[in-house]
Amino acid sequence: MNGIDPYAYMRQVSTRMDELVEPRQIEDVLDELEYLFEVIPPEMQDPAEQLISLLRRKLAAAKRESPR
Repeated sequence: MNGIDPYAYMRQVSTRMDELVEPRQIEDVLDELEYLFEVIPPEMQDPAEQLISLLRRKLAAAKRESPR
């Protein structure tokens, strides 16, 4: 985890949650967070799981609302 502060990144994601509205935006952040989940210490995985779950729900809703 060279140079990455997982606490700061998760805090940044949680504060930007309302700004993420397009499916592509949400997918990008979700991909980053899922990667981070794989490398963070176990004690940080619960908060990361909560954010991942929120992003997945937000992504599903955004895809339903997105015009095809």
